[in-house]
Amino acid sequence: MKINTKSTLSAFLAAMMFSLGAMVTVPAFAADPVPATDTAATAATAAPADAVLPPVADAAPASAAKEVVNAYGMEALLKGGDIVAQGTLLIMAIMSMGSWYILITKIIDQVKLSGQAKEASKFWKASTIAAGIAGLKEGSPFRFIAESAASSSSHHEGALLEQIDLNAWVGMSIQRSVDKVQSRLQDGLAFLATVGSTAPFVGLFGTVMGIYHALTAIGASGQASIDKVAGPVGEALIMTAIGLGVAVPAVLGYNFLVRRNKSCMEEVRAFGADLHSVVLSGVMSKAAANVAKKVA
Repeated sequence: MKINTKSTLSAFLAAMMFSLGAMVTVPAFAADPVPATDTAATAATAAPADAVLPPVADAAPASAAKEVVNAYGMEALLKGGDIVAQGTLLIMAIMSMGSWYILITKIIDQVKLSGQAKEASKFWKASTIAAGIAGLKEGSPFRFIAESAASSSSHHEGALLEQIDLNAWVGMSIQRSVDKVQSRLQDGLAFLATVGSTAPFVGLFGTVMGIYHALTAIGASGQASIDKVAGPVGEALIMTAIGLGVAVPAVLGYNFLVRRNKSCMEEVRAFGADLHSVVLSGVMSKAAANVAKKVA
């Protein structure tokens, strides 16, 4: 059988061309290409939850942190308060210092007077009034009363004074001396009473001004945040506390001193009453002695 070489070659070339055409025209079932941005997002989403994050810088130690200023403290009031607040604070400071000064000095005077009252008991053991006066300390209220009584008994002169009975004259002199001692003991009590009654209202004035400043700060800022009203509210609280702190010791000190003065004055009045009788007895004895000499 004779093979046609030319026809066979043509059929082979046709088959090859058909195969290449099929390879070119048949679509590939591959995944659609993904944009670069979507790929990055997918990679980020697909990252494992326990991925190691980059190290974060450690926070500053607590010791290096900036100290927070107390907006409610006394330092904030002194630095941030206006002239009204500082003036009110100065007034209450003066009232407090004056109250404590009077309270301490008056307690010292009362202790001295109590000791002098014990020493005055030696007066009655003296042979004469002059000797008894010499035995009392200088500056003692008991010596002052005794000297007044002795002076009144020996200087009962004058046209008008002679019309007064000697008994009444000596009694009046002793009573004046006792009143002066009592007045000396009561010095400063009026100041304590004034501070005790007015200090709360002075502190209340500072409180009202602090609230006013807080309302002003709220109105100016348009919001009632704590940082806007911390200073004025702290000022109001401090003024209230200081007003009470000034008034309470003044009231307690006033009542304490009045009670102690009462007990001290009882001893002074008892000494004056006994001295009155002693002075009159001495005068009467001298008068009787003079009469006896004249008769003799």
